[in-house]
Amino acid sequence: MNAHDPAELWIVRHGETEWSAAGRHTSRTELPLTAVGEETARGLAGRLAETSFDLVLASPRERARRTAELAGFPDVEVDPDLAEWDYGDYEGITTTEIRATVPGWTVWSHPCPGGEDAAAVGARLDRVVARARKHGGRTLVFGHGHASRALAARWLGEPVAQGRLFRLDTATVSVLGYERETPVVLRWNA
Repeated sequence: MNAHDPAELWIVRHGETEWSAAGRHTSRTELPLTAVGEETARGLAGRLAETSFDLVLASPRERARRTAELAGFPDVEVDPDLAEWDYGDYEGITTTEIRATVPGWTVWSHPCPGGEDAAAVGARLDRVVARARKHGGRTLVFGHGHASRALAARWLGEPVAQGRLFRLDTATVSVLGYERETPVVLRWNA
């Protein structure tokens, strides 16, 4: 890509951890990748090696940085704005467990007591979108499930809650870009 090409934002969700495999909400807790997570992260290297990136960023969390390293990007720049949604009191527990006391709860529609709300998450991710667009070319980010889904919504100019429409598995590659001047999803959860 050159400076006249519209920006692309490539999103990689970190590899599997024990908690992601169990559906436990993980924001601040530092967990290593599982053996499966390490293997799938290594598998990303071949998929990403054929593409040149102008900017490579990662969440400060170990699982995202380790995924970047195994995918062939050991010198990734850490960007705190890519951290996972802060689940507060819901850290380490599943949606089913939360719904035992808060029927119908989702991160998209209900608060996370002691954690972040959608507006705070959106403000952080708006800075990532602005940075990628200003930088131009291809930006690659290594992040997390809910925050990356919210990032896609913000790229498209939609409210954070629209991230609920984008399922995102571990160690997947998604690409956001443009069709003419309109921000679009070019590839998702691949």
